[in-house]
Amino acid sequence: MKNASTLSFFLLLALVYYSFYSLMPRSISALETLKTEFSTERALIPLKEITKAPHYVGTEENKRVREFLIQSLKDLGLNPETQQGYILNEKYGRMDQPVNIVAKLKGTESGKALLVFSHYDSAGIPSFGASDAGSGVVAILESLRAFNASGKQPKNDIIILFTDAEEVGLVGAKLFVREHRWAKDVGLSLNFESRGSGGPSSMIVETNQGNKNLIKGFMEANPEYPVTSSLLYSVYKMLPNDTDSTILREEGDIDGLFFAFIDDHFDYHTAGDNFERMDRNSLEHQGSYLMPLLTYFADADLGLVKSSEDYVYTNFPIINMIAYPFDWVMPMQIFAILFFIALLVLGFKTKKLNLKSVLKGFVPFLLSLVATFIVGFFGWSILLKIYPHYTEILHGFTYNGHAYIGFFVSLSLALCWFLYSKFQKKETTANIFIAPLFLWLIINILLAVYLKGAAYFILPFYCALVSFWILIKKETSSALVHLLLATPAIFIFSPLIQTFPVGLGLETIVLSTVFTVLVFGLLLSFLSTFAHKKRASIVFMFTALCLFIFAHATSDFTEDRKKPNSLLYVQDLDAKKAYWFTYDSILDDWTKTYIGSDPKEASTLFNSAARSKYNSGYTFAAEAPHFDIPHYQATTTQDTLIGDQRKVSLKFLAEKKAAVLLLYVDQEITFSSLSYNGVDVVENLSFTEKNNRLLTFSVQELDSLEVSYTLPQGINPTFTLHEYSFDLMDNPWVEVSPRTNSMMPKPFVFNDALVIKQKITPRSSVLE
Repeated sequence: MKNASTLSFFLLLALVYYSFYSLMPRSISALETLKTEFSTERALIPLKEITKAPHYVGTEENKRVREFLIQSLKDLGLNPETQQGYILNEKYGRMDQPVNIVAKLKGTESGKALLVFSHYDSAGIPSFGASDAGSGVVAILESLRAFNASGKQPKNDIIILFTDAEEVGLVGAKLFVREHRWAKDVGLSLNFESRGSGGPSSMIVETNQGNKNLIKGFMEANPEYPVTSSLLYSVYKMLPNDTDSTILREEGDIDGLFFAFIDDHFDYHTAGDNFERMDRNSLEHQGSYLMPLLTYFADADLGLVKSSEDYVYTNFPIINMIAYPFDWVMPMQIFAILFFIALLVLGFKTKKLNLKSVLKGFVPFLLSLVATFIVGFFGWSILLKIYPHYTEILHGFTYNGHAYIGFFVSLSLALCWFLYSKFQKKETTANIFIAPLFLWLIINILLAVYLKGAAYFILPFYCALVSFWILIKKETSSALVHLLLATPAIFIFSPLIQTFPVGLGLETIVLSTVFTVLVFGLLLSFLSTFAHKKRASIVFMFTALCLFIFAHATSDFTEDRKKPNSLLYVQDLDAKKAYWFTYDSILDDWTKTYIGSDPKEASTLFNSAARSKYNSGYTFAAEAPHFDIPHYQATTTQDTLIGDQRKVSLKFLAEKKAAVLLLYVDQEITFSSLSYNGVDVVENLSFTEKNNRLLTFSVQELDSLEVSYTLPQGINPTFTLHEYSFDLMDNPWVEVSPRTNSMMPKPFVFNDALVIKQKITPRSSVLE
């Protein structure tokens, strides 16, 4: 029995390892791979070309990448075209002019088309866009090449779309779905993305209807490494992160499958998203999805994609996928309740269960939950006190984040083993097993009612009930049998424990600590067979200590783990003053060169900043020398009275290239009409002192901006224009020393920018 227990423990570790190992390919396809198959090494060739430099919307590099992709599609025998136009997002007050790339592989039939797409712009100034979303672009190019090499002609048209300006508001997708003639023909979309630089790629469903036919089609296509669950989409919808697929679903009612890898989240939107750091196995995983899906849906009847029925689904090693209708959720839950009650009756009837012992069994389990909740809830906050420089990583996942996940999980397991070593000296496994079973029953009831996407949690619970039945029926039972029944819980839940903090940030580590206890409880019929629980507690405590030491040793910023920092030169033309600004909370030697060692709070000098999705504003500031820098000039091209209304047009003309214009109105006002470059504002015509930003405008080349508005006679508003050009590190006016090799531009904020601020009061130059 002792040998079996030891063997089963190592088997447990092997199963946990395999639950991660089986999620994605562990090697990549070579250049010599058959021409009809996907090759990651072939896909890396265009990726290297795409990622030579940041290529965010409106830059010369963005144009260069666009021309490269157009030629790449031509080399595949296609006739690509570009689609360009202004898109106004009234909700967020921004306008952009994306340039999409669109091509079509003609099918033999006239049914619905398959859309395969990704975006080709990179994020902001720091990112090279290798993973996000160069990986998606080259996966599509390589898959199309392999598909063409097979000599097959699809039944359905296959539309290839590379959207622009995804990173500034999903704008290219809006342009396609609103204005492109092919958008109405799309029956299904496949979108390839990333939110990190590595890890397995997860499939998420985008649909306004039921997902039944989408899931059935995905399963019939039979990709080799499916990573998906109906819970993923539910969690994804809670995050402040939409994708191009969301736009197609919301504005075009186009169903889609969306694929993204999210590990190594610390590289997301940073200079670390480059060719060298992107995980090649993640790109292989994208290809392992796209090739079978392209082959299957090229000939499927896409007119049958929509369904009113939803499926619960999850991936599972070896058999790939488990899926069943939502209609089964409640009957399965009722059966679980009845099964649990029947086992309780049997246990008390046969005197295998004792009420006093059952109640004692709640003590270690509830104490474990409370203790690990406290550890998880306060742990990360305490670590931020010890390592305050972690706050400079805005997305909340540090370079040593995986070590911290291991630390918190190991610490949680140490607490569980310790508490059970104290409380399970005289109580049988059957008695102490009731506490976690009861809580899991409650959890599954709540999921069945409120979150059916997670209803597959009932499957490991069924296996645990069978383990409970064995404990009641037999005096002794094999640990290996209980381990076999615990396998579904290991395969389904182990990756989730890691996924929560990777995807949501380490501040959510409490989800991992509490979930660790819940899974520990579900495996209690197996884990309780170990005689040396206190030793197990010591082993996991030692493991936690080792992981903490490793995390500490890798806590500093280095050339491989670069510190994100920020600097802006802001010039106020009206005050004839200039300032250095930063978003950083902790200044380093480079920023101190400009901000100083005893900096002033930014709000004392300047109270306006373009904020990020993390609501980051300027932190510190210092006065800077004033330089004569070319800037936008405002001209009043129309000032006309029409009845009691004053019609005014302002034109902003560029003297040098800018990246973004922010336009504010300096008073509370309601316009009778308002338009930008001829695009009318329909809904948001009223502005207050707090909500006074009229427009954020992404500039293409030397774009001018024309603002036309109508107001009652006698009202003459003043505007403020902020002009951002992301050339602080390379411009002829302001000299800034380069960063050290252990630093990089901070993402998610307007960084490395020359900012020109000026007030504008319309003056008539043309009267009509």
